[in-house]
Amino acid sequence: MGKVVDVDRNPIALANVIIYEGEDKEFLLGTATDDDGYFNLVNLEEGTYFIEISFIGLEKFEQKIVLTGNLDLKTIQLVEASENLDEVTIVAKKPTITRKPDRLIFNVENTALVEGNTLSVLKSTPGVIVSEGSINIKSAPATVFINDRRVQLTSEELIQLLESAPANSIQSVEVITNPPASYDADSGSVINIIMSKNLITGYRGSVLTNYTQGVFPRYNVGTSHYFKNNKINLNLNYSYTSQKINRDQDEMVNFLDTTNAIDQIWQSNINRNTWSETHNLNLNFDYYIDDRNTLSLTSTALYTPYFKYQIRNNTNIFDASQNFLSSFTADNLSRDEKYNIGSDIIFRHDFKDASSLTFNTHYTIYDYGRDQNVFQDEQFDEDSEFNTLANQDTQIITGKIDYNLPIDETSSFEAGAKFSNVNTDSDITRTDIINGQEVPNADNTDVFKYDEKVFAAYTNYSKSWDKWDLNIGLRAEQTNIEGESVALNETNTQDYLNWFPNASVSYQLSEDVSLKGNYKRSIGRPSYTDLNPFTFFLNENTVVLGNPNLIPTYLDHYVIGLNFLEHFTIEAYYMNYDGNIVELPRQDNQTNIVAFTPVNLDKKVDYGFDFAFENYITDRWFLAAVTSFYNISEEANFGEGFVELDQWSNYSILQNSWTLLKDQSLNVNLTLTWVGKNLQQFEIMEDRLVSELSISKSIFNKKGVISLAVDDIFNFQDYESSIGYLNQSSRRFDDIDNRIIRIGFRYNFGNTKLNTNERTTDAEERERLKDLN
Repeated sequence: MGKVVDVDRNPIALANVIIYEGEDKEFLLGTATDDDGYFNLVNLEEGTYFIEISFIGLEKFEQKIVLTGNLDLKTIQLVEASENLDEVTIVAKKPTITRKPDRLIFNVENTALVEGNTLSVLKSTPGVIVSEGSINIKSAPATVFINDRRVQLTSEELIQLLESAPANSIQSVEVITNPPASYDADSGSVINIIMSKNLITGYRGSVLTNYTQGVFPRYNVGTSHYFKNNKINLNLNYSYTSQKINRDQDEMVNFLDTTNAIDQIWQSNINRNTWSETHNLNLNFDYYIDDRNTLSLTSTALYTPYFKYQIRNNTNIFDASQNFLSSFTADNLSRDEKYNIGSDIIFRHDFKDASSLTFNTHYTIYDYGRDQNVFQDEQFDEDSEFNTLANQDTQIITGKIDYNLPIDETSSFEAGAKFSNVNTDSDITRTDIINGQEVPNADNTDVFKYDEKVFAAYTNYSKSWDKWDLNIGLRAEQTNIEGESVALNETNTQDYLNWFPNASVSYQLSEDVSLKGNYKRSIGRPSYTDLNPFTFFLNENTVVLGNPNLIPTYLDHYVIGLNFLEHFTIEAYYMNYDGNIVELPRQDNQTNIVAFTPVNLDKKVDYGFDFAFENYITDRWFLAAVTSFYNISEEANFGEGFVELDQWSNYSILQNSWTLLKDQSLNVNLTLTWVGKNLQQFEIMEDRLVSELSISKSIFNKKGVISLAVDDIFNFQDYESSIGYLNQSSRRFDDIDNRIIRIGFRYNFGNTKLNTNERTTDAEERERLKDLN
């Protein structure tokens, strides 16, 4: 047995290990290293053998062995090959989807998907649902990591970043439904984007451009540069995006009387346009001090110098008999400017016993400002106009330490600790325009100060033996929160200590059948702006209101599964949410105001059954099919009465990937995703079909790639939703700007077979940053 590592002492997975017999070197047997770089050869008789270990891009290791008993080769290091790989064509042989007890791994190398953007790859990943403003694993919000580092952007910025980031450096996407204890307790379900590993010294770069036509055109240009020698890794990525996004919404609100009969019907046509220009910069620098010590710097910057958001609302008001009563128009124009910069300094020391110790410090600065003007023109009542100026300044400091100890070739131990501090200062000022003069509105002017401290520690143990695989972990987090509203003279404090266990176990019943079971407990803390009591006006009748009394959500997640005949998987799962945080539109039938307010539900339960099949039908056609039947129930007491709703639904994916032409230079991917009628936050969402076609063709001796993508082929991706419980009654249809055609071109130069060390800086707190809208 032994372990295979590269020059940086990182384990090499899937390295070929071949044993030859005798002086004539006749082939005897072969194997491959596992994910941790280990291999084990058994049932060898005493004698003379030759071992050969190889991995693409690295020098082959060869050694003569005289076996007289058990032999441990310890650690074998493969050094870099001197040959330039520019003329080497690598054809992937591994399956596109790999399933493990706690995760699904979706490999996208050598598919047409890598010629699109990173967000398009997530849309095609089984189990992932990308909707406007959110990325979910089925019904649960997902936390996005890149190379095991949490992406430190707001939800809106995250989607913007992934949409502008090219996917050509992506190796795989991990959908982790049961993250180990080393992940933060509020990670929940995780999407981990794995970038290709760096293997060869030299320089490479690429330039790319994309043109997208939706309702309006969008543009994206970018460049990536990578350099490596024996001492340093340097990766620099920059992209610029200019776009205008359209969204139309038809909405009907039935305002009710005290008997819940219809009093007035408000029918609105709402058009939203967003103009933006965004610069993204990602820097990764690794310095290898010596064979056992590495110092790294990573930094991610997002700067939006131009952001304009316009809402045009035209509302007609009728009585219960559809007789016209009145109407109004409301124009909302906002201009934003923001930047978000996060940096990590990381030091790693590798001990002689193969254990490692990692120190990580992180700092984020986030600055956001919005200048808003709202004018409401009433047909029969007095017009109104007001301005608001909102600002948010957030600083995040974290420090963590992680220790990893491989006990032997079948078990390992991890432990670590982390401290984080989040400090946010927000303010909002409203002035009403009366007779052409600005008059301060003290009732809607406030300052909010937020301070959060989290102390965490974890331990994790994994073991494999015979037919069993086990992973167990425990994480503890102490949270101290203080939020202060200056205008309201209110201070909200929360202090709590929580324990978060997790476990994964699998058993190989036979060569073709295996069982698995998972459990994880996690937390969902309210975002900073959810706790902010400010009232943000979209118009005089539609507002967004924070809730300083929110408490955390606790989730218990159970999974059992069966894999059989290599290509089939069946799973059953159960998720219980205690105090689930959701933003609900609540209509006030007395004032005719709709307020979007975050609240804690009393209970939410999500359970169901998943069925999956994936296989290469031919060596050039891969097919994957997933279908899930699930039920979601939600319960809450709103004061007017207790509400309990539930809904069965179906979620299905059919994905086809083809590699065409003799030189395999043409790749085609077609993904169809069906999202059946389902329940989300007391709102019934109707059926949707998401369709995506992507095609890529290599040109210029495989140094260039042209690509074409079409989304929403059947024009069935928009959705209709309805609310109907107690004294709440409304319906809306959203026509989102998601029916697009995108063409792109990428050109690679330098040593084009290099793979990068690209990653994005992490700090779990940044996920909960939100814009003030």
